[in-house]
Amino acid sequence: MKKLRSLLAGDLALDEAFWTWAVTGGLMVNISTSILFLVLILQDLPLAALIVGYGCSVPYNVVATIGVWRSAAVYGGPTLYADLARYATLALMAILTLT
Repeated sequence: MKKLRSLLAGDLALDEAFWTWAVTGGLMVNISTSILFLVLILQDLPLAALIVGYGCSVPYNVVATIGVWRSAAVYGGPTLYADLARYATLALMAILTLT
């Protein structure tokens, strides 16, 4: 929980926020919820599928995006890297949310 608060506050290093939380965590959460979504749809449980598929992944995607955005704001390196991390995270999370 402490790491999650640090992510939201932008206190994590940009590389950790981006690679650990946005890329790795984002893929894991979204793949898992997509599989559960499909299983629940096949079991004719559309409401449960909707809750699992979007109720879990969308909040995670929002938190990861906010965390990367805030970490990029305080990043001490080249602004190009911070901007690339911001927009790559935004694009990745939008794609994962919409698919």
